[in-house]
Amino acid sequence: MAHRTNGVPIGRTARLRRPQLSDEVVAYLRDQIMSGELPPGTFIRLEDVAATLGVSITPVREALLTLRGEDMVELEPRRGYKVAPLSRQDIVDVFALQAHIAGELAVRAAAQITADELADLKEKQQGLRDAVRTATPAEIEEREFDFHRALNRIAAARKLSWFLHTALRYTPVRFYSTDAGWRASMLSAHEELLTALEARDGEQATAVMARHFTDGAERLLAHLDARGAWS
Repeated sequence: MAHRTNGVPIGRTARLRRPQLSDEVVAYLRDQIMSGELPPGTFIRLEDVAATLGVSITPVREALLTLRGEDMVELEPRRGYKVAPLSRQDIVDVFALQAHIAGELAVRAAAQITADELADLKEKQQGLRDAVRTATPAEIEEREFDFHRALNRIAAARKLSWFLHTALRYTPVRFYSTDAGWRASMLSAHEELLTALEARDGEQATAVMARHFTDGAERLLAHLDARGAWS
């Protein structure tokens, strides 16, 4: 999953010290919403979020405005913000879109990747493999984002990369980075992708990306089903 966040682990209090606090709050709330920790219809108490993250009310309010623009929360007059409706089909649609764009980027990368670029991706993959064994979830997220960012730059499709980045906002990265099964699947998918890129096999690269995102969708849907997210 080619996405970056520094979201705070669920249930853990941590003071955020970065300049763009509202961006950090957005990432945290996105992850909570998409992982089912904040189900549809749940009202979000600004004071509780601020206390959990160690910030003032202002960045929380700014974050909710951003999330409203993304259709992740709704404003109910005199009651506040609540999580917007989310269906199983929404999850399927989002991941299908991600897979389609990522597959097109992989095809383009396969057609023009250089030996140096391939070597760089392999080095990033090794760093990610090491991180999976020893690093924190946040570091795994950072390295996985770095791998896909490098891949997308090779594709040289600036707007497509931007659309993928936007679609990936709906991916709960902390849910994945803490899942041992997903980490193993992700590493395997990257290895298959590198093999396809080295062979300049765009069709295989697309197939790998499709399986990668399908796996992500199935894991998230199973998790949300178990939580009774649709009831």
